[in-house]
Amino acid sequence: MKQFSFFKKSKFSQKKVFWGLIGIVILILIYLFGILPLVEAKKKAKEEIGLKKRVLSRYGEYLENRKSVEEELTRTLKQYEGIQERLLPGETPQLGAANLQEIVKRLSEKNGINIRSFRILESKEIESYRKVSIQIEFNPTSNMLNLGQFLYDIEHDGKEMMISEMDLLVLNIRMPNNIQGNMVISGLMKGIKTKEKGREK
Repeated sequence: MKQFSFFKKSKFSQKKVFWGLIGIVILILIYLFGILPLVEAKKKAKEEIGLKKRVLSRYGEYLENRKSVEEELTRTLKQYEGIQERLLPGETPQLGAANLQEIVKRLSEKNGINIRSFRILESKEIESYRKVSIQIEFNPTSNMLNLGQFLYDIEHDGKEMMISEMDLLVLNIRMPNNIQGNMVISGLMKGIKTKEKGREK
């Protein structure tokens, strides 16, 4: 009788363990396929909301600062246009150098400096610009004021120009005011590479 009771209890215990295991498996499955995806989805949604909030915050900042941003953009565009206007015109270095020569010729005539010869030098690419240069030789002059004004006008002309080299010669030490010489005058124009990129676009 005791043996039967023990057997009955053992059978009940096995059923209890079996259902207990089934319960654990069900709980694990609920967690894996029910709770865990929900937690992950909630986490992902929270991240997306945070990201959208940051985007909206930046957009709000942009809208608040829109006027200052537009003013800065307008100012930058004007500066760019100003730089472009100061560049020598011409599609090729030869045309740029020819325009430079015309400007120098005009300034020399304005200041009474007689130029004996012009020579176009090899151009150089400098970042997005091209530097074109000419070498000039001028006849002896005794008017230092005119020569000084000529040099000033070159450096302060509407176009981006500079005197790269200058070699002055005093013909007679007893007459130091009588000077002749030569100088290299350079100007900037749009770089050929920049133009090619513009055409590709």
